[in-house]
Amino acid sequence: MPIDVSAALAAEPRRAEIGWDHKDVQLYHLGLGAGTPATDPDELRYTLESRLQVLPGFATVAGAGTAAFGGMGAAGIDVDLAAVLHGGQTVRVHRPIPVTGRAVQTSKVAAVYDKGKAAVIVLRTEASDDDGPLWTNDAEIFVRGEGGFGGERGPSDRLTVPERAPDRTVERPIREDQALLYRLSGDWNPLHADPAFAKLAGFDRPILHGLCTYGMTLKAVTDTLLEGDVSRITAYRTRFAGVVFPGETLRIRMWTGDGRVQVTVTAAERDDAPVLADTLVEHS
Repeated sequence: MPIDVSAALAAEPRRAEIGWDHKDVQLYHLGLGAGTPATDPDELRYTLESRLQVLPGFATVAGAGTAAFGGMGAAGIDVDLAAVLHGGQTVRVHRPIPVTGRAVQTSKVAAVYDKGKAAVIVLRTEASDDDGPLWTNDAEIFVRGEGGFGGERGPSDRLTVPERAPDRTVERPIREDQALLYRLSGDWNPLHADPAFAKLAGFDRPILHGLCTYGMTLKAVTDTLLEGDVSRITAYRTRFAGVVFPGETLRIRMWTGDGRVQVTVTAAERDDAPVLADTLVEHS
């Protein structure tokens, strides 16, 4: 079998030094649609260097976006990348991310689960600077056709959508050029830019990065329920449930309760087709 679970779990973490400054943070935020209206004081905290704060989702692109798939080259992992899907993402921040910084980032395979028809590889990326831990990323990578090896099925993180109406519902439009801007933060997959490549992958046009939707949703929750204060966010997780096309509108529904916000995200123009599910923002 292409996945040698024992070897993958025993492999030494991959280590890299990464750095970023205000331009990287501003580019990431602009890729999420920040800056509209351009002079809005609430938007300037995402776009103007003298007022800048860092959305925790930046941890997924710091170091040119190596967090999500940095462990796919680990010992014991030899899979067909055409069978790979980014199934879910969790970011846990240990303190606010600085606007300018350098860190040591380590990536390893934290778990391999057997889902029957697919295997799920959990790639864990941790970053620390001179002051201690900064963030921990867990990317859940589904590998079709690699299940059935008798391993643990793994925990279920499914959330039941509350039966009551959402506490808040907001809509966020996606610009036609948004994927072109977001990819400058490090994900150069032509699926998000090249119509011919997208057709080969089964789409009639390029699709938006899942992590862009992920970041847009976190910004919407922060601005709507957390007074725009990113320092209150402690953790954020989601499951990627469907694709989004540039030009569409995200409909983001939020339910609040005791230090957490449960979220669903749908594509408004496609009869609320699910986009993000099992989504939870934890906050102080």
